[in-house]
Amino acid sequence: MEPGLTAPLEFKPRPVERRRPADRAPKRQKRAARRKKLTKRAVDAARYEPPASHPRGAYYVWDTEMAGFGLRVYPSGRKVFVLTYRVKGKQRFYSLGRYGEMTVHEARTEALDVLRQARKGKDPAEGRMAYRRAPTMADLAERFIEEHSKVNKKPVCVDQDRQRFRRHVLPRLGSRRVVDITRTDIAEIHTAMAATPGAANNVRGLLSKAFSLAEVWGWRPEGSNPVRHVQRYKVPKRERHLSATELSRLSEVLAEAERSGSVLPEAITAIRLLILTGCRRNEILELRWDYVDFEAGCLRLPDSKTGPKTVPLNSAALQVLSEIERRADGPFVIPGRKPGSHLHSLNSQWQRIRSAAGLEDVRLHDLRHSYASFGVNLGLPLPMIGKVLGHSNASMTERYAHLADDPVREANERIGAHIAAVMSGQPKVDGVPIGT
Repeated sequence: MEPGLTAPLEFKPRPVERRRPADRAPKRQKRAARRKKLTKRAVDAARYEPPASHPRGAYYVWDTEMAGFGLRVYPSGRKVFVLTYRVKGKQRFYSLGRYGEMTVHEARTEALDVLRQARKGKDPAEGRMAYRRAPTMADLAERFIEEHSKVNKKPVCVDQDRQRFRRHVLPRLGSRRVVDITRTDIAEIHTAMAATPGAANNVRGLLSKAFSLAEVWGWRPEGSNPVRHVQRYKVPKRERHLSATELSRLSEVLAEAERSGSVLPEAITAIRLLILTGCRRNEILELRWDYVDFEAGCLRLPDSKTGPKTVPLNSAALQVLSEIERRADGPFVIPGRKPGSHLHSLNSQWQRIRSAAGLEDVRLHDLRHSYASFGVNLGLPLPMIGKVLGHSNASMTERYAHLADDPVREANERIGAHIAAVMSGQPKVDGVPIGT
């Protein structure tokens, strides 16, 4: 070796210990035991054999004719056909179905179909996982309330939507996926509520809007609303208003209840205000003293069913309001039991009063109809009545148009009686001399 040069490093290869054929034989035999042609006889004979390395591990029998097609055997004896494949560089494991629910031939045919889709770049396993993650009807109800009802409706209407879902929809369909709901499912709910057709129509309308939004949110295909063609029930229009005699009887019952103390004084006051103002129930129950303008003689409601509105007050309504003792612990005209709260319901009190007055078929909202009917009978024009009631459009007031026939009918009767009296030679009719 020349001076200044270092000797090259010498690498000695490490001897490789080669396994003897006897060492590999058991594993070869073990692998062979898990591979065989899957036939009905082979599947029936398959038994669970726990692997030595993992006593609780899965046991598979793989088919010798189709790569990736196999049978998984569970310790319980359950057997499931499986398939492994690659798509877009990813290894997938796909359960085809349970043996007994499908035959070996059906499993092999489905496995071929899955492999064909994988060759085209489609992943059936991904579609199945997406389906499993698909939203349910409970998810739709929650999103509908949060993103639609609370944004577009009054709190009382939000509560109604929530109750309709909870009582009529979720018990039947809550765990079902939105995409799986059919027209038959909707028809069954609608038919089950046939005894209350009005409520059934309300639930139908709620579901129709919910499924329309489901299409917007991508939860169902376009144009697949299952509520379509589920017909509404025909509900006869209910026109109930108090006559002068019935109103007089109701007033007497209210006075007697006030004297005896059988009904809450706050409830009596609220009912009187409903009669005298034509307001809706919640407009009176949630009325604050800040909304009452005694000088202008009106209620200035910042919000109502139709938005902000001003309600004119007649002398009788102002008298009722002026007689109410204001509480220092609350801002409401009709206070509740708890300090700072208002009376939330009149149902039980009203049922007691209407029964005593013999008006079992009269609802609280019929007091509003009665207010309008008295206005029509006085000959007031419908647009003016609609303005007083706070109707948002004229069509809402048109329901009272038929009441205008009553004064006309009365006039017709008086004219007819007058003519008949003249023809019979009577000197006067109803105290009015003939010819005057």
